[in-house]
Amino acid sequence: MISFGLNHMTVPRVPARDLLGMASALGCTGVEFRNDLNGPLFDGEDPKDIGAAAREAGLRILALAEVKAFNDAPSDKLPPALDLMQMAAACGAEGVALIPQLATGPSGRDRQRLALRAALEVLQAPLEDHGLTGLIEPLGFAHSTLRLKRDVVAVLDDMNRPACFGIVHDTFHHHLAGEDTFQAQATALVHISGITDLAPTSEQMIDAHRVLVDADDRLGNLPQLRALQMAGYEGPVSFEAFAPEIHNMTQPAEALARSQEFITSHLARRAA
Repeated sequence: MISFGLNHMTVPRVPARDLLGMASALGCTGVEFRNDLNGPLFDGEDPKDIGAAAREAGLRILALAEVKAFNDAPSDKLPPALDLMQMAAACGAEGVALIPQLATGPSGRDRQRLALRAALEVLQAPLEDHGLTGLIEPLGFAHSTLRLKRDVVAVLDDMNRPACFGIVHDTFHHHLAGEDTFQAQATALVHISGITDLAPTSEQMIDAHRVLVDADDRLGNLPQLRALQMAGYEGPVSFEAFAPEIHNMTQPAEALARSQEFITSHLARRAA
């Protein structure tokens, strides 16, 4: 049975406590909170209080997002990363999201791996000290400084697979990067969103195109989820939609429930 999560970006106008209520009503496993929405993280509430509310609702706090451009000048990023880690530890979150820099042009894969290794070496000890997972999310955009999950795995292998790091498999970015392999054993979290707009090519797709997953999805969410499951992934699958039409929904819980039903029914049908 697939376990769903709910990223706050999908319903950014919903207050933090209401996000917990919505996720619980939808039968979700957990939620992800973000520091890049309007207003302070947790609406300014004490992280300990939000953590207690999540536990009372039977929810995990899967992650706090995000450490931006974590692979660029990582020593300079350590203070904000530590601040986020402290909030994550206080609320009982399981990890913090590590988001690579978007550059002005493409960068070579060797350079990407070197930058990733340098950043992870800076972050490893504080993550271990806080008991957190650093969730590395490759971005499939052409100008991303970390595009491919297999490059992340190569670096983690060189570091003897530290337990404090895991990969976020984002179905949108997997599609953009053109990856044809899955790294299920290194994957700690999956982000799902769909694109139904027929106009953009893959090279033209941006976050604002990302809606909920339905029968018109162009990203291949269902095949990706099947492949991850077949390879042994059993963790949460978290909705992360950026499109304005999703953010403007008046009944987001109903739309999320429909997407959940679509995904679960089709995965079950294929399994049978």
